[in-house]
Amino acid sequence: MSTGPTRPELVGDFGMVASTHWIASSAAMSMLERGGNAADAAAAAGFVLQVIEPHLNGPGGEAPIIVWDEREQRTETICGQGVTPASASVELFRGMGLDHVPGTGLLAAVVPGAFGAWLTLLERYGTMSLREVLEPCVHYARTGHPLLSNAATAIASVRSLFTEHWATSADLWLPGGKLPKAGERFVNPALAATYERVLVEAEAGGTSRERVIAAARDLWYRGFVADEIERFSQSTWAFDTSGERHNGLLTAADLSGWAPRVEAPESVLFADRYEVFKGGFWSQGPVLLQQLLLLEALGIESTEVGSEAWIHLLVEAGKLAFADREAWYGDPLFTAVDQRRLLQTEYATARAMLVTDEASMELRPGSIDGLPPLTMRRKAETGVSHSGAIGEPTMKSAGTVRGDTCHVDVVDRWGMMISATPSGGWLQSSPAIAELGFCLSNRAQMFLLEPGHPNSLHPGARPRTTLSPSFAMRDGKAWMAFGTPGGDSQDQWQLQFLLRMIAGSSIQEAIDAPGFHSEHVPNSFYPHSSSPGEVVIESRAGEKVLSGLRRRGHRVQVADAWSEGRLSAVASDAGWLRAGANARGNQGYAVGR
Repeated sequence: MSTGPTRPELVGDFGMVASTHWIASSAAMSMLERGGNAADAAAAAGFVLQVIEPHLNGPGGEAPIIVWDEREQRTETICGQGVTPASASVELFRGMGLDHVPGTGLLAAVVPGAFGAWLTLLERYGTMSLREVLEPCVHYARTGHPLLSNAATAIASVRSLFTEHWATSADLWLPGGKLPKAGERFVNPALAATYERVLVEAEAGGTSRERVIAAARDLWYRGFVADEIERFSQSTWAFDTSGERHNGLLTAADLSGWAPRVEAPESVLFADRYEVFKGGFWSQGPVLLQQLLLLEALGIESTEVGSEAWIHLLVEAGKLAFADREAWYGDPLFTAVDQRRLLQTEYATARAMLVTDEASMELRPGSIDGLPPLTMRRKAETGVSHSGAIGEPTMKSAGTVRGDTCHVDVVDRWGMMISATPSGGWLQSSPAIAELGFCLSNRAQMFLLEPGHPNSLHPGARPRTTLSPSFAMRDGKAWMAFGTPGGDSQDQWQLQFLLRMIAGSSIQEAIDAPGFHSEHVPNSFYPHSSSPGEVVIESRAGEKVLSGLRRRGHRVQVADAWSEGRLSAVASDAGWLRAGANARGNQGYAVGR
């Protein structure tokens, strides 16, 4: 067992940043030091993460963002999740002989949402110029950054895919035809040139901050970036996880017709003091809220934190909430089902009665308004593939640090808080667009090709993403922004963290505590596998806990001592700003003063 936190919890009153990479945290803090606010800082970090964690996100990906505006006393979600092309349909994919959207390649591409989301954040809340915010990203793309060990491993895992099928990716990620080594200086001059061209041409259209942001958005979604995405997507036949080659569906018109939606988040009240905010049902975010309601009905507050009984209740409540995610979640604009019924206390109380002292091996979604749960996802047959060429960019074996996404949290001295989880467009997702220096997202793999399901593929729909930033209030005041990478595990690890914080842990203690996740529900990523009853848990949980879970029927997989989660958080508490970040993986850091 750990004898104490791995690092001190940071405390100050000027500003705090926590993220999944020390360079991104430092870049964000530099914005605060120069007079910028949390929006400027978060956007700077988001753009830098595209360069320094290319195996986990990129400019062609997505970025859902939750913002707490202290002046307006308002929480907003900026939905940086792009939508499917206008030509995409279940019929089209079925006509190609496909039962699932491939996990890699160009068929799974959606409109790149990250750029629009970060610019919307800057436009609505920021104070600094776009050039100031983009400068660190351009710098690291042009002059280089120390390549992460996990990035080098990811490139090595798909080397044969690149050399045999994705030539443009080989040119970008295998410089000189060689595997890059961990720690060596890695550059992406094409991406630096793309962002520099956006800045130069946007600034030529006007000097005001607002006009430059608007012009940059047009260049991306209605200018040279959109044109090149269409040309590449339409003309490139890319090998994917189906074992075949397909060209893409994205067009310039798809990009020009899209803009991030700014929405009110979903929220629930827990223990009469804590209001927790998540993205809408186009994300898995509400599953955290459902778990809170279930656990409150199960009396979690009277259960010892970290005990066998506590872990059992969290796992079993999670099975029920995630089963509902599989049956009922999807873009609300494309379903008539009232998904908010899932967040009613009465619904949670009734569902909680299904939890017993024994581990369930069933997938048990509930009913909305008497409707039967809709068709569940079937496991995909794995097509011809290469090592590493699956839908999710994660090291999957128990005992290995997982990572498939990035995260950043910021709080400034004026009280603004931001939580963002950028992802998608990672280097393993699809062939690199040589002229732009980045890859497209493969997020459409999360759709079902089953008509009538809330998450069925539709033209212009948002895939039900796993990306899930969080914000919480305590006693009516802004308290904490937090989140983690981890695909389907995000709202399991965040739940553990939040409950530990409510029980009185410091941020760093809650992050460092032994973590776990369930593999019970079908994975959102291709090939959508599941392991009913399986719980992956860090060895630090202790033999008493592990043996107790086994007695309850859980299929326990013991992972390395420091392998579960990559949480980070910032908070405002008792007149101080606080922050902490994950020590697992040796790259996440918090900074502040």
